[in-house]
Amino acid sequence: MRLTIEHSTLYSYEQQVKHSTQYLRLTPQESEHQRIISWQLALPEEAVQTTDAFGNILHVLTLDRPHQSISIKATGVVEIAEDEVMDDGTREALSPLVWLRHTPLTQPDSAILAFAREYWQGGSPLDSLTVMMGDVLERMPYTPGGTNVKDTAAQVFDAGVGVCQDHAHVFVACCRSLGLPARYVSGYLYTPDSAHVATHAWVETLIEGRWHTFDITNNTRNTCHHLKLAVGFDYLDACPVRGVRLGGGDEGMETIAAVQRMQSAQ
Repeated sequence: MRLTIEHSTLYSYEQQVKHSTQYLRLTPQESEHQRIISWQLALPEEAVQTTDAFGNILHVLTLDRPHQSISIKATGVVEIAEDEVMDDGTREALSPLVWLRHTPLTQPDSAILAFAREYWQGGSPLDSLTVMMGDVLERMPYTPGGTNVKDTAAQVFDAGVGVCQDHAHVFVACCRSLGLPARYVSGYLYTPDSAHVATHAWVETLIEGRWHTFDITNNTRNTCHHLKLAVGFDYLDACPVRGVRLGGGDEGMETIAAVQRMQSAQ
């Protein structure tokens, strides 16, 4: 399946910003799951491209001149494998043990620990996590506006609401508490419903030497509609755009993302 992606982010500030640095994880990588036909970033100035500690493509955009807005746009065409593709981890630069590390956003509390242990069956790990995925969603129905990006897994699990980021944090916390390496994934999701949010988050968990995808918000392990951008311990490591600034006062942000299916390959 061939997809076109348009993702625009506009920051506006109450006052002039003296200096800002934006960290952009907006460029997908080639894999057995996705083939990059074309990809471009439109930025106010040239950014430095590098690779972060997790192997993600990272662009660092630095603006040293006064400014009151920043416009960032990513566009591209990507071909997604129709069938599920599992990664055996042979190209991984990091030890899988790294992904057992908890962070402040994914630290499990006693409620999450008890929840994870309730579903765990060592003889059938994939089935156990599939059932747990569905019950995480049942316990935390998709509720836009019910949480914010600073909320921890423990907080949203207790509140019983969340969006894809929250679902991913809770599932990651559960997996790591069971001794299973797990990582937060950011990317895009294609859906025929144009009203659906195109930016998305899900989880990859290492089971018996292979990474398996768990999209908790959609209660699926099927990846044929997913375009992967970046991985990390949590949202802060893998979010598409994250920055720091000096000055500017109050900040406004508008983001629009659209993922569409091409009717025929060119």
